[in-house]
Amino acid sequence: MEDIKIPTTVLQSPDELLEQIPELAAQCDHLIIDGPAGLSEASRAILFRADLAVVPCQPTGLDLQSASDAVRLIKQAQSVRGGVPQAAIFISRAVKGTKLLGEAIALLSKSKEATVLKTVIHQKQAIADTFGQSATIWDLPGRQATESAREYERLFKEILGMLK
Repeated sequence: MEDIKIPTTVLQSPDELLEQIPELAAQCDHLIIDGPAGLSEASRAILFRADLAVVPCQPTGLDLQSASDAVRLIKQAQSVRGGVPQAAIFISRAVKGTKLLGEAIALLSKSKEATVLKTVIHQKQAIADTFGQSATIWDLPGRQATESAREYERLFKEILGMLK
């Protein structure tokens, strides 16, 4: 893959987010905001500017509850903003073939408040290695990295399809 530099900006306060997201969005086709975990004021500020909110969810009881709380927060933003942002959930850090994964998919598929994305991101050491190596999954060699890169590409295509 060719070396592509993606510009990044760090915004931390809710006021910075509310004020600068529109300016940043005007400079690109798609603006991706990686918000904090949990239901912070920063998360609320992001939801007041986003067109689509994507919630990662690990296939565990605690994470399923956290995802439910996040969707509730998205619903609150939708009620104030007249239906936006759209809500989507995807399963992350899943272990192939486990009962937990199957149960999580079954439970999430009952959701009427959020689209459950079909793509599942599976747990792999290559993903964990990206942070320590200041790299993306596309930068790393090996079969695991290649498999993970394909999963992320499918996820991104599925997310972009929701924006059309």
